[in-house]
Amino acid sequence: MSVYPIILAQTKFTHRDSLTYPYEERGLQFGDGVYEVIRIYNGAFYLLNEHVDRLYRSAEAVKIEITSTKEELTNLLIDLLVRNDMTTDGKLYLQITRGSAPRDHVFPVDVPANMYAYITDAPRNTTNLENGVSVITERDVRWEYCYIKSLNLLPNVLAKQTAKEKGSYEAILHKDGFVTECSSSNVYLVKDGEIYTHPATTKILHGCVRMRIEQFARDLSIPFNEEGFSVEDIALADELFLSSSTSEITPIVKVDNQQIADGKPGKITKQLQEAYVEDAAIKERSMEH
Repeated sequence: MSVYPIILAQTKFTHRDSLTYPYEERGLQFGDGVYEVIRIYNGAFYLLNEHVDRLYRSAEAVKIEITSTKEELTNLLIDLLVRNDMTTDGKLYLQITRGSAPRDHVFPVDVPANMYAYITDAPRNTTNLENGVSVITERDVRWEYCYIKSLNLLPNVLAKQTAKEKGSYEAILHKDGFVTECSSSNVYLVKDGEIYTHPATTKILHGCVRMRIEQFARDLSIPFNEEGFSVEDIALADELFLSSSTSEITPIVKVDNQQIADGKPGKITKQLQEAYVEDAAIKERSMEH
């Protein structure tokens, strides 16, 4: 993974090798921070405003003050692309923590938040998009505030690692028999021409791509139901797919070694993929003018 040389630290630009923080940094010691991953296509952000809005919602939820306005931060991120002469497909990682202070569970007083952002190359995985992926199911043991995009990701990491060790791409998480989401993506079931996915409650992350998929479905006259489905429903699905900024809209063709329908990406998934590609292209053109 290639990291571009210029990074954003606080509100200034510097070389990636010059960024350092004290060992008493609350993101490192407590996971006391929030983050975003923003997709880049042909050197332009996709869903930038949506990601910035969610970043501020997450920060407000954990009582971290972001001193920059949304407009100021957005301009800094666009400037970061320009300064790195970024023209390919990639992703931006942006993290904000409560800052650096002597270790204490109580919030420090008058300590500025730490913020940094960097860009890496991230080519589209066209093989997965065209052929689909295999996933596993895992019990959802995460905390009750999953709607906050926080740094507390250890349960997600463990689930994702288990999936990898079993030769799968992702882990579908379930709680009390009902599917919530995946370790790093939202998940959807298609049955009889309708889409089902967990409601946007505190139990899941409200994905920016997820919100776009709901709009795509409306535009295509496909019923989109914010209605949970059970682990048992998976075996009866006509289609399954997942979504995230890095995975886009990826078909799921096998779950726990059990084939879904005919084992190929379904019609509705393909329609949504086409809408995504068109929408991303529209966003790219709008930023160029």
